[in-house]
Amino acid sequence: MTTFKALQSTRHSDKSVSHEIVELQDSQLPDGDVTVDIAWSTLNYKDGLVLNGLGGLVREWPHVSGIDFAGTVSASTHPNFAVGDQVIHTGWRVGEIRWGGHAQRARVKGDWLVPAPEGLNLRTAMAIGTAGLTAMLGLMALEESGITKDSGPVLVTGAAGGVGSIASALLAANGYDVEGSTGRADTHDYLRSLGVARIIDRGDIDTPTGKPLESEHWAACIDAVGGSTLANVLSRLRYNGAVAAIGLAGGASLDTTVIPFLLRGVKLLGIDSVMCPLDKRTTAWQRLASELPAAVLNDAIVEARLQDLPELGKSILAGQVRGRVVINPH
Repeated sequence: MTTFKALQSTRHSDKSVSHEIVELQDSQLPDGDVTVDIAWSTLNYKDGLVLNGLGGLVREWPHVSGIDFAGTVSASTHPNFAVGDQVIHTGWRVGEIRWGGHAQRARVKGDWLVPAPEGLNLRTAMAIGTAGLTAMLGLMALEESGITKDSGPVLVTGAAGGVGSIASALLAANGYDVEGSTGRADTHDYLRSLGVARIIDRGDIDTPTGKPLESEHWAACIDAVGGSTLANVLSRLRYNGAVAAIGLAGGASLDTTVIPFLLRGVKLLGIDSVMCPLDKRTTAWQRLASELPAAVLNDAIVEARLQDLPELGKSILAGQVRGRVVINPH
């Protein structure tokens, strides 16, 4: 019987969570029509919540976290995938209500998988991961709303995080004038290397001003923060500006008014990468493979192992993880 290693997490009666590298059997994998030998996984903010037993994301313990993985098909009854195909998985609540990719093997529905685009290796795919997919979906939404590189400066909030890093690099690669906000002074050189032209201190935009409108500045924003930061950004957008809302690191509430929408035609665009339809998901991955500068991404990668995930899970929740973490499960 085939066995594989996984990071298994157990939640205890006092709500604490412990972690152990265990050897599991294929028969313990969840139902699905495609089994994947995982080459690489990654770490996302949601993984940090799962690893620490937060957010009510996991229904049954013990659990295997990891919302993303990339690897090679080892068994399949799905018509679109054969043994030997390289595939990418993100979303669909894998790693939450189903066992995920912080392991050497996973089994999922083939309808949830995307073929790895030509020229994109699996390690790079996981450096991109859900963070990069979400960033690209945000850029695509801005484009669909009429934003172009000639519209004016585009702000990325939480620019030094996983989503923010890739959003900044994508915008810069597509010719946009990128501004990035961060509360971490030690990331300024890093952000400039991604193509961020101007850096804004997080404190300048995360305190409510009490005014429904401020002076117009940004043409658009990819916002990973939410809360008072998003409210402030909405009040400073140019006429017909748009925000792609992709995260809530600063809070889920939004204390604002309808004035920016009514007087400036501002648009608030919600971005979901978890249940994103396959056609849009496939297009986004193809664009990521061709538009995201490999050299820029390589500079943002930190490599780790399964045993490093518990501490990394704490660090990402504390905002102490820069760039993208890729997990080698072997």
